[in-house]
Amino acid sequence: MQAERATAGWPGDLRPVFERALTCEYASLTRAGAPVTVPATPYLGSAGTLDVSTGLSYPAKAERARRNPKVALLFADAIGSGAQDAPVVLVQGHAAVRDADLQANTDRYIRLSIAKLPAAVEGQPKAVLRRMVFYYARIWIEITPVRIHWWPDRSLSGEGQVWHADPGAELPESDPAPSGSQPPAWLAPPQHWQEIAGRALRTLPFADLTVVGGDGYPVCVPVTAGAMEGDEVALQIGAGAPGLPPGPACLTLHGHDEAFTGQENHTLVGTFAQGEGGPRLRVERALADWSITGNRLRKGVGFLSKGRTLRPRLKAEAARRGQAVPRVNIP
Repeated sequence: MQAERATAGWPGDLRPVFERALTCEYASLTRAGAPVTVPATPYLGSAGTLDVSTGLSYPAKAERARRNPKVALLFADAIGSGAQDAPVVLVQGHAAVRDADLQANTDRYIRLSIAKLPAAVEGQPKAVLRRMVFYYARIWIEITPVRIHWWPDRSLSGEGQVWHADPGAELPESDPAPSGSQPPAWLAPPQHWQEIAGRALRTLPFADLTVVGGDGYPVCVPVTAGAMEGDEVALQIGAGAPGLPPGPACLTLHGHDEAFTGQENHTLVGTFAQGEGGPRLRVERALADWSITGNRLRKGVGFLSKGRTLRPRLKAEAARRGQAVPRVNIP
């Protein structure tokens, strides 16, 4: 892979990719060091960061990053971006969790998300949106790029490029961790995950594999996934991909419409290995997912039903941080 050493700022020609993408894959690490990768909407930060957010009432993505700031973002989904020929970009970076000012976080998320995803709120009365604090109350994860890989397309068939940040650059710390214990998971994983995985492998347009590199950073790359064979999924990986060591891994399957008014996401976790039959993921289980599918009515009902579960958690999570539950201020 051809290396390019830059002394300041990441490659400017990648900025449109980061600005236009409606989703990217966000990879963080569990306490045991296993990767968990889920789609997230990226935003440009004001201080040279790439930022994603998570709900205050479901803070697991942020708490993983606070414990271990080595994270990754994969930009390999151009749906809705208006740039179908955009390169595939893997950002490995240092995360800083921001939850010291929940009201400012929430105001920022509302402003940016409505501007980026206007169809998601189109036709919704402001009174209804104001009641959706269970969704809009936010924690931000600001990611300072440490290393960036990029390729012309998802095939990764050719040699890519790589940029490194200045190794002497100071990396920011997260806000102090909240008091008390992190809340338990709010969604149960699917019991019949094999059936769900089989259908998702057949129907969803994107499959992305994440492993953990030798330096401890997640490595997330697009792959072509085959059908489930027992508990294994055969994978095709482009020759230009970085080295993928065996070990804990996850395969994230997802898709969404052009306007991002619905989405379907599934994450399969297990062990990655290179064998005589080629690279494979031995799947152990599927994680719980937050998919919004079906017609407009079904999506709305599904979203509101999640709110009934999440609302009781808001006050407790704000209190753990010594703050009030944020207000939803719709512009």
